[in-house]
Amino acid sequence: MSEVEGNAVPGIVTLGRREVYRNHWMRVYEDQILRSNGAKGIYGVVEKDPSAIILPIDEGRVWLVEQFRYTTQKRELELPQGGWEMEIADPEELARGELKEETGLEAQQMTRLGMLWIAYGFVRQPQHVYLATGLTETGKEPDAEEHDLVVRSLTIADFEQKMLSGEIRDNCTLSAWGLYKLWRERALHAADLLRAV
Repeated sequence: MSEVEGNAVPGIVTLGRREVYRNHWMRVYEDQILRSNGAKGIYGVVEKDPSAIILPIDEGRVWLVEQFRYTTQKRELELPQGGWEMEIADPEELARGELKEETGLEAQQMTRLGMLWIAYGFVRQPQHVYLATGLTETGKEPDAEEHDLVVRSLTIADFEQKMLSGEIRDNCTLSAWGLYKLWRERALHAADLLRAV
């Protein structure tokens, strides 16, 4: 099989691109495309700069934020997350900045758990996932758009129950928790192996 930049040959080729809309937070494009079956079409793409989602855990508790989300017209409970509307050189710096901005917490340790694509069916935006531990409260520094943001702390059991009951519906929060559980399971397994040697 031939390869293109480490991936299989694309099933869709871009023939042209037209910028439809742009603001401080996003760019919206309509691409003319050619599918692998020879059919031409269009594809709508939203591009956003990189973001970070942070899983702050300390003493068996998880810190979350609650805010009004315009698209759902409801207050939503989720992990702290966001971006700086620009390219970033150091995702950890972004994660630390978002954690302080939204929760007022600083972390002694930041552990990178991975990277997610947010809704890659139509959005091109990477999201870096970090575990924050050794937390200290220092005071929030919210953006103007985050004026209604409320910080909440839940036990891990309560946090998981709210995900299972559907009270927490943010896909990034659920995905970050899944990455954390896999990372923790492997870390515990590695520790068991070391003890057995």
